Amino acid sequence: MSIIYIVLGLLLLVLGGNWLLKAAVGLSLKLNISKVVIGMTVVSFATSAPELIVSIKSALSGATGLAVGNVIGSNIANLGLVLGITIILSTIEVEKSFYKTDWPVMMLASGLLYFFIAFDYTIQRYEGIILFTMLIAFLVYLLRFQKNTVVVDEISEEEEEMPLYKIILFLVIGGFCLWLGSEWLIEGATSLAKNMGVSDAIIGVTVVSVGTSVPELAASIIAVLKKEKAISLGNLIGSNVFNILAVLGITAIITPIQLENDALSLVNSDIYWMLAISFIVLPFAFFPKKLRLNWVHGILLLVAYTVFVYLKLS
Repeated sequence: MSIIYIVLGLLLLVLGGNWLLKAAVGLSLKLNISKVVIGMTVVSFATSAPELIVSIKSALSGATGLAVGNVIGSNIANLGLVLGITIILSTIEVEKSFYKTDWPVMMLASGLLYFFIAFDYTIQRYEGIILFTMLIAFLVYLLRFQKNTVVVDEISEEEEEMPLYKIILFLVIGGFCLWLGSEWLIEGATSLAKNMGVSDAIIGVTVVSVGTSVPELAASIIAVLKKEKAISLGNLIGSNVFNILAVLGITAIITPIQLENDALSLVNSDIYWMLAISFIVLPFAFFPKKLRLNWVHGILLLVAYTVFVYLKLS
């Protein structure tokens, strides 16, 4: 039964990613907003919905290691696995907004998370409010100052303005498919892992985080294949920001997140992996060729992610 859930979940995720991309491109054209901003807001929020659902449900049921491990593991997977595969498939040109605002905000959010959990192993309610307030400020900045950022991207033949009702329909159906697909994938993968006697924290940082990163993977690969590369990169960076500021912020506001003894590896090792893999993307964007991520970087990111998973499971 677990395998059936996994297969059906993956199928829904691919369909949902395709429909969500259609909605994102349509919204970008309709509102005359940069695709990078659409990727970092609409697409990021939709693809981060599984992380939000998993973390809130986990925290409320007392599985706090799963709640935090899901976000840390998902952020590592988004850059190591998803970005790695995406740039192996196609080189991505990096916009100036990446190193001027998007990457710094991602690192600031990651640093705040480390600061909040490193000393008392708890994300308090007021810390959740700080994270969520930072998210609102970032969204206001994006929509106000980066709205019309010019993105050099190849034009897709299918790129044409859609009526608003179609955009909303694709957005709702795509988001729902991503949510349901993630639920089924997580259900199948978690039951499979639990049968093997793996702890909540390790399940969260490996199996569930990969499962909740599949929407990002589906959306990013489909975006690249349809030559919407700006949406692809914006989706991944935005998703990592959303995961920390929205997912953990909202979860901590609902119920403070206290890490138990079996989840301390999240603070002692996993969060350092997240910080390191988030940091390394910036020098990759400048070396060997300025403002370009290519297949070499993709292989290095995949190798780093493989080492991380191997160390977690060994």
